[in-house]
Amino acid sequence: MSEQLSEEFTDLRETVRRRYAATAVRVTEGGAGCCGPEPVEVDENFGSALYGADEREALPAQAVAASLGCGNPTAVAELRAGERVLDLGSGGGIDVLLSARRVGPTGKAYGLDMTEEMLALALANAARAGATNVEFLKGTIEAIPLPARTVDVVISNCVINLSVDKAAVFAEAFRVLRPGGRLGVSDVVADDTLSPGQRAERGDHVGCIAGALSFAEYRAGLDAAGFTDVEITPTHAVADGLFSAVVRAARPATTGPSRPDRHDG
Repeated sequence: MSEQLSEEFTDLRETVRRRYAATAVRVTEGGAGCCGPEPVEVDENFGSALYGADEREALPAQAVAASLGCGNPTAVAELRAGERVLDLGSGGGIDVLLSARRVGPTGKAYGLDMTEEMLALALANAARAGATNVEFLKGTIEAIPLPARTVDVVISNCVINLSVDKAAVFAEAFRVLRPGGRLGVSDVVADDTLSPGQRAERGDHVGCIAGALSFAEYRAGLDAAGFTDVEITPTHAVADGLFSAVVRAARPATTGPSRPDRHDG
């Protein structure tokens, strides 16, 4: 990677970090009022409205208010009791807390985020919820601070499109999954006919539009990382030619002689 491109990526990541830090501060400060925090203002394609009322009511208001996702990955991943799940870009913790409820006391939910303010908010939300089977980690989704083969499921909610190095995200997700584990994420995906320039015309990177992969690019990226059984299903439009989509994939239970386990080094 050239020095100029590296600087551009660093600047873009910092722009994303600042946006989500500001969101966390707003929710935290709003939570000090008499009536609790107001949800972050987003259109109907993003945010807490994409969760069921029963799910929202079971969580701290601050976790619900900080939701900026484009789906409900805890339902997408079909979590089961006793599983270990990792949420990439966990923000205020809404999907970690929902995951913790689904996997129960014999399971565990990890949340990974690079933003100090979001991590502080997530920890406070976990305490409010009385969740004891959760752990929040600071780091980037391109370099997950967990050992290989640590988790059963990787989830994410409209965060992978924000990454400056999606190939690294897919490789890291594959690495931390146990053999037979699965990926279940919600993300923004573009029509294959849209060029990167056309995607940028429809919205900026921090708004989850310009950085979206096309359906073919997403599938190719997961395949290159070693995933199988890739399914990408659009659920609703978020812009012209861009969709919130359910993405499912699996890490094979066995490596096989034709594809060495190149991510576990």
